[in-house]
Amino acid sequence: MNKIIPIAVTHKRVLYLAIPVVLSNATVPILGVVDTAVIGQMGEAIPIGAVGIAAIILTSIFWLFGFLRMGVSGQTAQALGEENILEANALLIRSLIIGFIVGLIFIFFQSLIFSGALWLSPASKEVKSLAKEYLHIRIYSGPAVIGLYGITGWLIAKERTRSVFFIQFFMNSINILLDIVFVLKLDMGVSGVAYASLIAEWTGFLIALWLTKEVFKNNIWKNKHHIFNISRIKKMASINSDILIRTLLLQAAILSFIFLGSSFNDETLAANQILIQFLHISSYGMDGFAIASEALVGKAVGARKINTFRRAVKLTSIWGAITVIGIFIFFSLFGEILIRYMTTSIDIQNVAIKYLPWMVIAPLVGGASWMLDGIFIGATRTADMRNMMLISFVFYILSLIILLPNYGNHGLWLALIIFYIARGVTLGFRFNKIELSLAQS
Repeated sequence: MNKIIPIAVTHKRVLYLAIPVVLSNATVPILGVVDTAVIGQMGEAIPIGAVGIAAIILTSIFWLFGFLRMGVSGQTAQALGEENILEANALLIRSLIIGFIVGLIFIFFQSLIFSGALWLSPASKEVKSLAKEYLHIRIYSGPAVIGLYGITGWLIAKERTRSVFFIQFFMNSINILLDIVFVLKLDMGVSGVAYASLIAEWTGFLIALWLTKEVFKNNIWKNKHHIFNISRIKKMASINSDILIRTLLLQAAILSFIFLGSSFNDETLAANQILIQFLHISSYGMDGFAIASEALVGKAVGARKINTFRRAVKLTSIWGAITVIGIFIFFSLFGEILIRYMTTSIDIQNVAIKYLPWMVIAPLVGGASWMLDGIFIGATRTADMRNMMLISFVFYILSLIILLPNYGNHGLWLALIIFYIARGVTLGFRFNKIELSLAQS
């Protein structure tokens, strides 16, 4: 398991890395689709909106520490490129410690956090009441979810993407099965969806720990001197703080999209929730090749090999572009059919179909930003990620101010499209800095 992976980059290696991640990531939004579809069988807009609002809030809170997935991936890949196995394994231990502590903090302060989040939402009282029920159940999966971010990043850097797929597939299969049993068989409603996620997420975390058992078997976890090395911790903190700020801005954009959509009516909120699930499927599918670039770019940067870096960027981007085009064609052809399966409400179906074209074009304009994220994470150019996200977020806010009052939900979707474009363009301007740093080394 501690074998150093060769630097050579080929199409076969890219696909070997990416395909399990594509399949793994695709199961995440598919789970969201199932959550929505199961609740949608009740034929009411309020439960759909409640699960959507609650899931977005909780995912946003947990994903604030998604920097563990990205930071651990980039740093571990570079450590492997430098042939520093000790540091690569120490990064996993540090991430697990952080995940456990942060998860417990979220549990302790849950009432304060959820009250503030729901206060910001303009959703109806009925939606908020059901959302709170969901939140106070699923928050107890915090340590497992955040700890799993670090493990996933570590496995990706080790190019053990089949293990990542196994974790996600098994975890989400349990979740889907429990959704059906708790909601459709036991009639537990929104709380049934929450309990299903809670049980599945802890199961997935325990499986992930078992798959990383070699780190614990060789007693690396007992090497306190290296794990708590001040200079290493400072470097990890610097990288992760940049990614945290970047993630905060990204989540603020997504949350504002959901919250502003809920200010129209419950049908529009439910329709946007369905379309967002489709967009998540697109982004997670595309993200497979971005994540492949994290591992390949990280090793190339760690080994200081500029030609390998360029080839990693080229090959992963080619496959990423192919994926984006495929996603565009799929939702253009089958988007309306999927919407009709998602809910039995004719009103929600009609609203979702009305705004479907925005979702269809989103992956085309967002593809560049998703790929560049992976490249910059692998290169640990996190300050650039932070700064370019800030600029893009300003464009998004200005777009909302101009478009929302005049064009309603159409304006909301157009602002999101502009946000994606800005992310790709601004990161593209900083790409040459990575090559220059390698050329000068």
